[in-house]
This record gives sequence, structure tokens and C-alpha cells, in this order.
Amino acid sequence: MEAAVVPAVDVAERAPAAVVAAQDITRRYGEGDTAVDALRGVSLEVQREKLTAVMGPSGSGKSTLMHILAALDRPTSGSVWVAGTKLGQLSDNEITKLRREHIGFVFQFFNLLPMLTAEENVVLPLTIAGEKPEREWREQLLKTMGLDQRRTHRPAELSGGQQQRVAIARALVSKPTVVFADEPTGNLDSKTGGEILELLRNSVDSYGQTTVMVTHDPYAAAIADRILFLGDGVIVRDMPGADAKDVIAAMDELSQA
Repeated sequence: MEAAVVPAVDVAERAPAAVVAAQDITRRYGEGDTAVDALRGVSLEVQREKLTAVMGPSGSGKSTLMHILAALDRPTSGSVWVAGTKLGQLSDNEITKLRREHIGFVFQFFNLLPMLTAEENVVLPLTIAGEKPEREWREQLLKTMGLDQRRTHRPAELSGGQQQRVAIARALVSKPTVVFADEPTGNLDSKTGGEILELLRNSVDSYGQTTVMVTHDPYAAAIADRILFLGDGVIVRDMPGADAKDVIAAMDELSQA
């Protein structure tokens, strides 16, 4: 059975009101016969105060999509808005400023600075911006993430799960408009990964943190409010929150299409 491509949603007029929005974005790598189309016309809106998961097989375009939505890459064509600002109209310095003010990141391999303590890594985005963290918010984050007794430890002295907790706290400390999480449990065992997913879910439920998570793990996707399935560079299915069994079934269906 051939998978049905989800019709493009015209967000052009409504984009300024969306947390993150994309209209007909494409991304081509290379030229001529060797060109690869990672994205082939993707339109979407990211819902405020919700967790959106992006799934798809290897090569489906999910990481490319996240990088473009997070202003880490530019589309070949199409438009992207973050917090009502159209990215294509910004200079490199303006893009950097927008990322600093509106976007938080959680990466698979943590990306912590080894010479800094856990607390210093957490507040690093504010330090770079020349700002001081709100003491109450910083302490709340450290406690919620289970780091209040590990604040003086450097990354080499922390487990993988603890390092990812630092990374999540770092993403949240500036109260960004949206957090992007790229395979946040991909480098963790299942038990620790489950704890990290619970923290991400709690950041949405308790703090109203809009979050977009790229994952290949159906159990990770099952915590989301909405799941977008990509195949061959297009959104082929848009599913409301589902349990892992339904996510696995959907992936199997798409792989056989």
C-alpha cells in the first residue's frame, strides 16, 4: 500500500502567530546527477506548549528538518518562522541572536564543556548573553533535574544520564520559545532514557515548554502530544498522541508502503 502524503498546510498568513512554522521547505545537497533531496516540500506548524515528535527511517529527512526549524541550517527553498520572525530575512548575526533568545537545544551526545561544572554548563547560555540567571529559577531547575548535589561536578564526573540532565537544564534556563531535542535518549540505556523522557515531558506539563523531539524510538515518541512521520523528505503521517504499540505499527506500515 502506498503511503499517502499529508497535504501541505498553507501557514503563510498565520505563521507569525505560530511558535515555529514552515512553508514548502526543501533541502537539496549537491548538484546535478549526484543531488540528494533531503526535504521535498514540508509545511507544518508547531503547537504551543506541546511536545511534537518527529519520526522516520534513516534518510527520511527528520534531522535535516530539525536543523532547519532550529535555524542551524537554511532550506534550499521555502520559508521558516520562529517566534513570528521569518528566518530567511535575517543576517547571520541576527540568526545567532534569535537562537540565543528563542531556542534551546538538547543533543544526543550532551555537548557539555568539560572544563565547566554542571552548574556552569547549565547557566552557560545566559553567561554568553551577559545575563545572570534568576536564582530561584536556577535552583528550581537544578533540583528538578536532580542536580542540586552535583552542581560542582564536571562532566567527566557525571554519568551519561546526569550529563543529559545538565543538557536539559541548560536548554531550559533561558526560558526559550522552543526546545529542540535531537535523539535525546539515543546514547542512554533504557532505564536512564526513560527518566530523561519523563523530565522532557514534565518540562512541557509543568513549565509549558514547547518542545520538538527527533527520535527513532517509538517509546520516546509515545510521550509526545503529536507525532509527525517523515518518509523520503515529506510528511507522510500526522498522528495525535499514541502509545508505543501504535507508533510501531505506524512505522511498520510506512516501511512496507
